[in-house]
Amino acid sequence: MTQIRVTRRAELPTCVVLPASKSISNRALIINALSGMEMMPENVSDCDDTFVMVRALKEPVQEVIDIMAAGTAMRFLTAYLSVQAGEEHVLTGTDRMKHRPIAILVDAMRGLGADISYAGEEGFPPLRIKGKKLEGGSIELAGNVSSQYISAMLMIGPVLTKGLTLTLTGGIVSRPYIDMTLSIMRQFGAKASFEGNVIRVEPTGYSPIPYYIENDWSASSYWYEMVALTPGSEVRLPGLFAESLQGDQGVKDIFEKLGVETLTDGAAQQAGVLLRHTGRVVERLEIDMLRVPDLAQTVVVTCAMLGVPFRITGLQSLKIKETDRITALRKELGKLGYVIGEADDSILFWDGERCEANEVPAIDTYEDHRMAMSFAPCSQVLGELRINNPEVVSKSYPTFWNEFRVHNS
Repeated sequence: MTQIRVTRRAELPTCVVLPASKSISNRALIINALSGMEMMPENVSDCDDTFVMVRALKEPVQEVIDIMAAGTAMRFLTAYLSVQAGEEHVLTGTDRMKHRPIAILVDAMRGLGADISYAGEEGFPPLRIKGKKLEGGSIELAGNVSSQYISAMLMIGPVLTKGLTLTLTGGIVSRPYIDMTLSIMRQFGAKASFEGNVIRVEPTGYSPIPYYIENDWSASSYWYEMVALTPGSEVRLPGLFAESLQGDQGVKDIFEKLGVETLTDGAAQQAGVLLRHTGRVVERLEIDMLRVPDLAQTVVVTCAMLGVPFRITGLQSLKIKETDRITALRKELGKLGYVIGEADDSILFWDGERCEANEVPAIDTYEDHRMAMSFAPCSQVLGELRINNPEVVSKSYPTFWNEFRVHNS
């Protein structure tokens, strides 16, 4: 096991260049490939998740495609490979990936005529996919499943002979990610509508276009946390679009309640934002994070470090992420002396209850990049902590530890 030591910084860096958006990169890469565009989108993320996507799309002749721990790639490529006529692939990943359920997507794709079988345990990767021309048509899918299942199907909609009509039943989870997918699809010439709970995608195909990818609002959350926990601090984040496709730009509104204001930095859209510590913190945070679940770990940890009691709902998708993030957060915050409560597999709360903390806590990361990055800023309050298996940040933010100037243990 590798481990690093993270210590308090007297001053934060004045400017941090974030990675490009992983969410936009992965969608743009699939749509770009479906459009027949030979040129890659510009400013593609250099994280692990995007690397495996690029490799799979650049080397389509490979029989076995290993996407490692990239859940997004597993879901998006399941749909993409299903429409690659005449190709056959086995789509696999890490041991953890082989225990992440995918039956909902596989069943839905089979409903569209896809030829997908399980190469191992029923309901889980690896998958054997035989690509062919699909007609498409109408299908129903529960709206409370991962939005990546929905996005995976939507992106192939324009190349289906009859297009796609997708009816979402029940509540819809992570709507901003669905809207992001549809927006990028439209930029490549697709015709799609989202009215009520029905999404219709016309069989128009895509038009190849040059495409620039904005920087990552999800990655900005860790610097919001650093500023929230560092009185007097300011950090500039260039390359964040003020008018963004990313739902996680909602981090601005959440952290305004936790003592950080967001200022537009320059007139140009690409100029970015400036984060400034205000110290104006709410007495208690009650928030529904159904639309921004990837910010949950950062917000939970920040509240604990600031001593802000909270009740956060809408976290049902956290159970099926890289790890069971609800359980992981409760266990690791316990090491720091916080007793976090859970309800209905979708709610986390803290009413101020404390327990004995580890003298020098070592945070386990569970093969989850966001566990590592959301806990690292705790050093600003605790003075020092250790992070186990810190290399997991390469999944979305490979340069993260360089910015933190950490020490090897």
